[in-house]
Amino acid sequence: MKNVGGMERAARAAFGSGLVLFDFFATVHIEVVFLVVGLWGVLTSAFGYCPFNGLFNRNTCAVTFEASQS
Repeated sequence: MKNVGGMERAARAAFGSGLVLFDFFATVHIEVVFLVVGLWGVLTSAFGYCPFNGLFNRNTCAVTFEASQS
């Protein structure tokens, strides 16, 4: 189930991509942090799901999916 929608997905993609690009200019000590946080933003944007949003019962996706009564 998707819980990341529209503007949040765009913001996560831009922020994550920026951090991954900034990772190339960072020092060795902090580049792993930039890479992990940047990839987290890009991947949650690509899949439209964030485990932390599910944990806090937060949903910014405009489309709701309901279970079928089969």
